[in-house]
Formats: sequence, C-alpha cells, structure tokens
Amino acid sequence: MSEAPPRIEVPRIEITGADDPAIRAALVEGIRAYNESQVGDPEIGPLSVVLRDPESGAVLGGLTGKTNKKWLFIELFHLPESLRQHRLGAKLLALAEDEARRRGCIGVWLDTYSFQAPGFYEKQGYRVFGSIPDHPPGHQRFFYLKRL
Repeated sequence: MSEAPPRIEVPRIEITGADDPAIRAALVEGIRAYNESQVGDPEIGPLSVVLRDPESGAVLGGLTGKTNKKWLFIELFHLPESLRQHRLGAKLLALAEDEARRRGCIGVWLDTYSFQAPGFYEKQGYRVFGSIPDHPPGHQRFFYLKRL
C-alpha cells in the first residue's frame, strides 16, 4: 500500500479580467526559474530592426522580437502599404536573421494570419510547422520557422 501524499491547504482560485503586472511578473518568474533549471541561462535579448523616416526619424515600420534559447522569435512585423513591394520587408527580415546568427541562434520562428503575409514568409524560406483553423473564424493562424 502506497503512502498518501501530505495534505495541503487548497489554494484559492480566482478569475480576473484585470491586467495585473504583479500576476504576470509572478508567472514569468516561475516559468523562467523552471526553464533555467532545465536548459540553463535562456540568454533573452530584445531585437528590433526599424525603418525610420529619413527627415523626421519617425518609425515607419519594422520588426521586434527577442532571442531566447538560441532562437529568434519575431513578435511584431509591420510595413505600411506604401512601402510594400520594394523588398524592404525582405531586407528587414534578412537583417534580423543576420543578427540572430551573430547571437548564436539556430533558427527563427513567428506567427501570422492567413489574411496577413504567409506567402511573404514562404518566399523568404520559412515553412509552416503548425496552424489553428478558424482563428479568427473564417481565417487561419500559421506558425512558421526557418533554420539558420
């Protein structure tokens, strides 16, 4: 007969719609500590490649992400319609990939929607590794990666 686990006081569970930085910080710290115990220092570093107006310096577009566990995750990527079709997106992506290589990354991953730019990423050598149908309804969310 196995020994029963020790009794614990059951934590209170709550649901909130609040955007509480303390909740996020506690969760991020717990995940970070566990992940570090499994794979070592995650080496997280932000990365941005920005397209600026030459006169005002205003941000016109670009991409942001972070390098973590030897991969670059591209979180945001935007070019205004007027700057598309001039290979600027491909150049920004290539510069981000080059910087990821310098940081020792082995790949890049990102997500996009069927109504955004899946064809663009495929032209740059990215391949789908997963998708969510009807996210949002009538569309699809794709997850792409590229080995460096």
